[in-house]
Amino acid sequence: MPEGPEIKQAADAVARAIVHTPLLNISFAFERLQPYEEVLVQEQIWAVQAKGKAMLIRFQNQLNIYSHNQLYGKWYIQKANSYPVTNRQLRLAIHTPKKAALLYSASDIDVITDAQIASHPFLSRLGPDVLDEATTVEQVQERLLDKRFYRRGLTSLLLDQGFLCGLGNYLRSEVLFAARVNPALRPVDCTPEQLLGLAESAMAISRQSYLTKGITNDLEIVAQLKQQGYSRQQYRFYVFNRDGKPCYICGTPILKDIAGGRRLYYCPHCQKR
Repeated sequence: MPEGPEIKQAADAVARAIVHTPLLNISFAFERLQPYEEVLVQEQIWAVQAKGKAMLIRFQNQLNIYSHNQLYGKWYIQKANSYPVTNRQLRLAIHTPKKAALLYSASDIDVITDAQIASHPFLSRLGPDVLDEATTVEQVQERLLDKRFYRRGLTSLLLDQGFLCGLGNYLRSEVLFAARVNPALRPVDCTPEQLLGLAESAMAISRQSYLTKGITNDLEIVAQLKQQGYSRQQYRFYVFNRDGKPCYICGTPILKDIAGGRRLYYCPHCQKR
């Protein structure tokens, strides 16, 4: 599933293609949404916003196209009247004179008003967005100390969009490593220094991933590995998907575990319990 950085990158690309541009055609694959096609195509889009792992395409008439990519959804930006070669199913198409924004395979699409955003079943439950410029380290620290989250295991908490939105599976492993926190701990088990590290890492790692298109490893280490001929797949992460390989900090082999049914990676030396 795409995580917050990937959705924000997609939102940026969609925005460049369709914001403040005359619309030629909008089409929905779902019959229940097709009555909105004629209404929306006469309006102008003023913004495309990522909301954690969801996206809002915002129109001047106070209507919004909500979408969540879930596991298989994918946005394509094409030249006008052209389509990618893919076996995916087209769910939403927005055409302008020069560009087309096409959403394939996503099943969670709706049209909602501005007033409905606050009560939307998914959007209303989101915690602070780690990629939102308004979110601060202090806010994340407060969440970690909140009684609703304080005694929950970090491996599940960091995937809970109601705690912080935008984090996902690869970010979970990378944030825990950057903070040097063992995956078995809960916020209540952590020292104040570890809690600060978790808050800072949740923000910094996510934002670096957004800016670098998915690189969460230390950028100085990345530069060194590039010079040595390592591939992007090899230098991209601190620990994620690197089981058995040496930790970039201490050389200890990275371990793989399963937490919440999903892969988790950590360094047993840098993240001692």
